[in-house]
Amino acid sequence: MYFLGIDFGTSGARSCVIDADGMIVAEDKRDFGTLEDYERAGIWREALWDLVASLPPAIRSQLSDIALDGTSGTVLACDEELSPRHPPLLYNDDRAVDEAALIAKTATPGHPAAAVTSGLAKVLWLKKRLGLTGARLYLNQADWLSGLLTGRVGMTDYHNALKMGLDLDELKWPAWVDYLADVGTLPVPVAPGLRLATVARPRARYLGVNPGCMVHAGTTDSIAAFLAAGVSQSGDAVTSLGSTLVLKLLSDSRVESAGHGVYSHWFGDRWLAGGASNSGGAVLRQFFDDRTLAALSERIDPAVASPLDYLPLAKAGERFPVNDPGLSPRLTPRPADDAEFLHGLLESLARIEVCGYGLLKELGATPVRRVETAGGGAQNPVWMHIRRRLLGIPVARAAHTEAAYGAALLARDGSHRFVSPATRGHRL
Repeated sequence: MYFLGIDFGTSGARSCVIDADGMIVAEDKRDFGTLEDYERAGIWREALWDLVASLPPAIRSQLSDIALDGTSGTVLACDEELSPRHPPLLYNDDRAVDEAALIAKTATPGHPAAAVTSGLAKVLWLKKRLGLTGARLYLNQADWLSGLLTGRVGMTDYHNALKMGLDLDELKWPAWVDYLADVGTLPVPVAPGLRLATVARPRARYLGVNPGCMVHAGTTDSIAAFLAAGVSQSGDAVTSLGSTLVLKLLSDSRVESAGHGVYSHWFGDRWLAGGASNSGGAVLRQFFDDRTLAALSERIDPAVASPLDYLPLAKAGERFPVNDPGLSPRLTPRPADDAEFLHGLLESLARIEVCGYGLLKELGATPVRRVETAGGGAQNPVWMHIRRRLLGIPVARAAHTEAAYGAALLARDGSHRFVSPATRGHRL
C-alpha cells in the first residue's frame, strides 16, 4: 500500500511516494521552464499525468491515496468540464487593485482576502472580465488538479480557501463573500485531507493506477512543507526557503494583521501563524546559478556580519512582514566581489526572517523556540549559519524538506492529522 503526494510549486512539480511507515519509495520531478500565461494550465495538467503515469507499475497498482498541494492564491476560472476560460492568475499576481479595495470595504476587518494578491481579489477580477456566463467555477490550483483526477468539481480545503474569504470561526463562506462573489461559483470548503473521491475510472485506467485509489483534499505548498518537517510543539516553526520566503509558526493563539501580511491558518486545535515574503531564492537566481552560489558561499565567513543592507525583492511589491504593493527593491551598492554581494543578500534575507518572527510575537503568537528549514535554501550551510546567528535560537535543516513529502503524509493520514479532542465533532 502506497501514498502519493504531489507538490505544484512556482517552477515545477514534484512527486513523493511513501509507504505506511513514512519511508520514501519513489520521487520524481518536472520542471516547468519559462512559460507563457496561456501555457500554464496545460503544462500543469501534463505534469500531473506524467508524474503519476511514470511511477513503477508495482507502485501504481498498489496506490492507495493521493493528495496534492498548490501555490496559495493561484486561481483558475473554469467551465463545468474544468477547462480554463482564462490563463491562471498566479499567487503573486497583483493586478486586482480595485477588487482588493472593494473587499477591504466589505470584509471582516483584517481578513487576508483583502490583499491585492488574494484568491478572492483574483476571482472578482476574473468575473468582471469574463462576465456572468464566462466561467462556472473559480478554483484554487490544488482544487483544479484534484478535480482532474476525480472528475468531480467544486471542493477546496480550508487552507487554500483562506485567501478566498473563508470564515475561520465557522469554516465556511461568510455572507460578505456571497455578496461579492456568489458562493455558488466557489468550491465548498472542507478539511484538508478529507476523502473526496476515488480517481475517475477512465483516468485510473489511463494512468494504470489502482481503481480504488482515493483522492484527498489538499493544502497549500507552504503548509505541505510544514507537514513534511514533522514539528508538533507550539513555538516550533518552519521557514521555507524557496523562490519566496515563507514563515509558518505553530501557535496557541490566532494572530492577524492585514497591514503586515500576517494571517493564521486553521490547524486543528491550534493555528499556523505566519506570512509570505516576496523575497527569497528568486532574487538570488537573478544573479547566480546553483553552481556559482555554492562556490561563492564557500568564500563567506557566516560568523561575521555583512555591512550591506539590501531589500532583496525580485520586483516592486512586498507582502510580509510589511504589506506594501509599491515597495521597491534595494540591491545597491553592489561590491566588486560577488562573494561580498551574496553575503549581503543572504544576511538581508535572514533579517527579514528575524523581523517576521519578531512581528508574530508582538502580535500575540506563541514565541518561536526553534526553526526547521525546508526548500532549496536549506541545502546552503552558510545561509543556515547566518540565520542561526541572527535568530539566536536553534535552526536546523528539516529531515524532509520537500512539500511533496508533506502532501504524501496528508494522503496517508487524511483529515485525522488535524483532529484533536478540542476539535473532534466541532470543526470537522
